[in-house]
Amino acid sequence: MSLYVEGLSKRAPNGGMTEFQEVMRQQLEKSMHKELDKLLSTGKGDAVQISRRDFEGFQKLFHRFLQVKGPSVDWAKIHRPPEDSIQPYEKIKAKGLPDNIADSLNKLVVVKLNGGLGTSMGCKGPKSLISVRNENTFLDLTVQQIEHLNKTYNADVPLVLMNSFNTDEDTKKILQKYTHHRVKIHTFNQSRYPRINKESLLPVAKDLGTTGENAEAWYPPGHGDIYNSFYNSGLLDQLIAEGKEYIFVSNIDNLGATVDLYILNHLMSQPNGKRCEFIMEVTDKTRADVKGGTLTQYDGKLRLLEIAQVPKAHVDEFKSVTKFKIFNTNNLWISLPAIKRLQEQNAMDMEIIVNPKTLDGGLNVVQLETAVGAAIKSFDNALGINVPRSRFLPVKTTSDLLLVMSNLYSLDAGSLTMSKKREFPTTPHVKLGSSFTKVHDYLTRFESIPDMLELDHLTVSGDVTFGKQVSLKGTVIIIANHGDRIDIPAGAVLENKIVSGNLRILDH
Repeated sequence: MSLYVEGLSKRAPNGGMTEFQEVMRQQLEKSMHKELDKLLSTGKGDAVQISRRDFEGFQKLFHRFLQVKGPSVDWAKIHRPPEDSIQPYEKIKAKGLPDNIADSLNKLVVVKLNGGLGTSMGCKGPKSLISVRNENTFLDLTVQQIEHLNKTYNADVPLVLMNSFNTDEDTKKILQKYTHHRVKIHTFNQSRYPRINKESLLPVAKDLGTTGENAEAWYPPGHGDIYNSFYNSGLLDQLIAEGKEYIFVSNIDNLGATVDLYILNHLMSQPNGKRCEFIMEVTDKTRADVKGGTLTQYDGKLRLLEIAQVPKAHVDEFKSVTKFKIFNTNNLWISLPAIKRLQEQNAMDMEIIVNPKTLDGGLNVVQLETAVGAAIKSFDNALGINVPRSRFLPVKTTSDLLLVMSNLYSLDAGSLTMSKKREFPTTPHVKLGSSFTKVHDYLTRFESIPDMLELDHLTVSGDVTFGKQVSLKGTVIIIANHGDRIDIPAGAVLENKIVSGNLRILDH
């Protein structure tokens, strides 16, 4: 990184800052303060007030960033969590449900992280507005799920969307269509932080605007910002005043993250002194999840360990499926009064994620971010629950989209469940090539979504199209060489086949 940070990272023998480093840090903070004031002077009205509050949060993060020395964990202190700190879901479910589960539902709020754009899938606007199943978007499915709960149990579970400055306007326009649904919907905005030049460590923004040369100057600082933004919005206090006690937080693109009544009941049935303030849903790692954050025991507390925090010498150990068997799904159940207490005590402790980016013009910048699950160590009686894989069904790519659009899943009241006709519960491994990356291109390449009930593995590469009612079974690999095109004919059944070149079909 910059010479400044290199200079700050060389510590005094006692691990603290040298006198010179302390002077350097103070100068950097002073320069940052001055630049942020300059930016505020370019704005008008409410925008200035909102930015001032955002900048306060940013300065706290920047202050901590300048004080961090090397990797934020001491590998020798990392231990596997004690047996009772991660409960199997089956044990939670075995308790059954009380008759008055509706009382518990009335104390719950569903929060969806809705700050992301659909750019990685070639779509404009919020990712939550991409159609994923029968013309239903991620947001449609979320509303249907909660409405179904509210009607079934005569309950009042509201939906809260954490938007970013990238998604807020488009999301609010679309919310009008849910006016007559039985779900109260609230929104609040994530902070907007300035990207900083990798060398000077000063903001690259010229003013508070988000267009023109400033379009790339800002970023939403990761979902760890939820605590600060939720508190600052006033919505946290409003929901507590309405008698709400817990939030269920998840990514809006995780179609497996539905309200689980057994986990909710477990939370609500704890004796007062032992009330669990934070539950993280984890699930067993497969080879595809080796980079996912894991739960560890550190200084006597449960702690989320992300790959970015791992010293280079231990990355392979971190990825091992034998030592770290589980990963964080980012489905979290968190106590509202606890969030309020920790915010007011300024005691929310989350590691800083330093995310380097290169802007379109080639400028190297840094984003300082935090992750929502990293705060687990700040909460009392935190717990992990090892849930079935079905609660982790994220749609990050068109390969994921193909799975959830197929007959592998059935849709009921906004929830997707694995079809009973599939003989084994694992999802197939699907890898679509670059011709399928954008949703529009992907849709034009399938006349209809193939039957995938008996599929184990699908790899498609190059210029390939699928006719109607194609059936894929076992392992299917389709590779069109550069300049060739492969059209899989309507009604074709491919079972354990390799298709290459100009539609030569071989047994696999």
